[in-house]
Amino acid sequence: MKKTAVVLLTLLVAIAGIGLPIWLAIEESERQAFKAEGAHALGYARDVVVRGNETAAQVEAAVVRLAPHAAAPCAPVAIDVMREVDLASTYIQAVGHIVGNRMPCSSIVGSAQVLELGAPTYRSRRGALVRTNVRFPFAPQHRFLVVQFGDFGAILHAGLPIDTAKSEPDVALAVMSFDYPAPLSARGHVDPDWIKRLGDRREVVFEEDGYVVAVVRSQVYRAAGIAAVPLHYLHGRSQDVAMRLVPAGLLAGIVLTLAILYLARQQMALPFAVKTALRRKEFFLEYQPVVDLRNGQWIGVEALVRWRRPTGEIVMPDLFIPIAEQNAMIVKLTRQVLYMVCRDTHAFLQEHPRFHIGVNLAPADFHSEGFLDCLQRTVREMGAAPSNLILEVTERGLLDPVVAREVSGALRRHGFALAIDDFGTGYSSLSYLESLELDYLKIDRSFIEAIGTGAPTSQVVAHIIGMAKDLGLRMIAEGVESQAQADFLLKHGVQYAQGWLFGRPMAFGEIVRQVQAREQAAAALARAAS
Repeated sequence: MKKTAVVLLTLLVAIAGIGLPIWLAIEESERQAFKAEGAHALGYARDVVVRGNETAAQVEAAVVRLAPHAAAPCAPVAIDVMREVDLASTYIQAVGHIVGNRMPCSSIVGSAQVLELGAPTYRSRRGALVRTNVRFPFAPQHRFLVVQFGDFGAILHAGLPIDTAKSEPDVALAVMSFDYPAPLSARGHVDPDWIKRLGDRREVVFEEDGYVVAVVRSQVYRAAGIAAVPLHYLHGRSQDVAMRLVPAGLLAGIVLTLAILYLARQQMALPFAVKTALRRKEFFLEYQPVVDLRNGQWIGVEALVRWRRPTGEIVMPDLFIPIAEQNAMIVKLTRQVLYMVCRDTHAFLQEHPRFHIGVNLAPADFHSEGFLDCLQRTVREMGAAPSNLILEVTERGLLDPVVAREVSGALRRHGFALAIDDFGTGYSSLSYLESLELDYLKIDRSFIEAIGTGAPTSQVVAHIIGMAKDLGLRMIAEGVESQAQADFLLKHGVQYAQGWLFGRPMAFGEIVRQVQAREQAAAALARAAS
């Protein structure tokens, strides 16, 4: 009897020894999956809020611009201003004068056609009359929003603020106003009551109705962004882990089960892989030449970080940079980039003191303690001047106006050059850029690609160039791939460019060889001429 009890106890202990780690692994896989999908949904909701904020800001700016023409709102000069506002806006489809429920003139058809708008849906606390379901005869299949302040209003495509997450069409997205109970713009299943879960918080994540839902409050307007990721993403993630752990635990016992649990918790997570890559120094740099369009000389490079995994696979920054930013590793990655820039370029810069290196910064770098000291130490170890570094930050990195002004001012006072990167894809206004201390404006490749195509965005390049000239900024065009693009940019006063027309990203040793070859060719020509 005792022997039987011992056998049973041993069996129970063995089952517990194998079963408990499996149960823990399943629980952990579900927790990790919820955390990952919650961050996934939060990212989308935050993007919706940023898009909504910029849309509202552009509408208010358009009305202010048109206000001086209230006495003759449909005069030719007023319609010209409407079209200028329309062209300069990234989210507004058209602007126009509103009388009652009609738009007698607009940037889209001038005064040739009166647009019927219908009655307003609601009035916001800011005094805006909002129409949420406007359709026009020339685009009956599309729904538009019309936002009106006073005698002027803006026509907005209803889907534009939620035009994100295109690779995952079953992710539901919405923009909601606290002044109106239904979504202003929505895709997929969105419960309007989800906005109530915010309470007094800025953002919240929860599971409901078969979705992992994130709701994010705008800090500027009475609105919120909502994103709902279907639970099948979460279940698929957790089930994949569980299906591996259970058979392995039954066959291999406690040791193998614990090993798989460790892998499930850490090694299978991409954040852990990035953390490991930082520790093992798996990141490396390639450099793309920056060319002076006026004479074709290579006057600098942009340092581009890449990740070579132990398998030899090259991972591009579009994948690992967001992971590093979301998991508080981006500052350490920036420090490694600065170290590699110093290692690669210090000897070359001794002989080429006017050559510059462009380094990309993240918003978190602006907030990190000792960042300025790190930059100054890097420059000292390079044996270079601060002006040899061009610090590139995207418009998203300048969204905090107080930090942006303080840090940009401090960097400029210490001699570093500052560039706003991918300009035209973000949310910066002309007045805001005027308040910052910048040296360069980099025009995003999406606008360069449109040059000469007749696409609507092809007209934006000239507007961006005009803004840069007004601000006294030097310009660098990104993604130049044809001589026609280069000729257009040079003709319109853009000084510098980078892209495959001039050189693909390469190791710095190849940059050195090509610069030296160009110098030797130039010297030979000079000798021949003399």
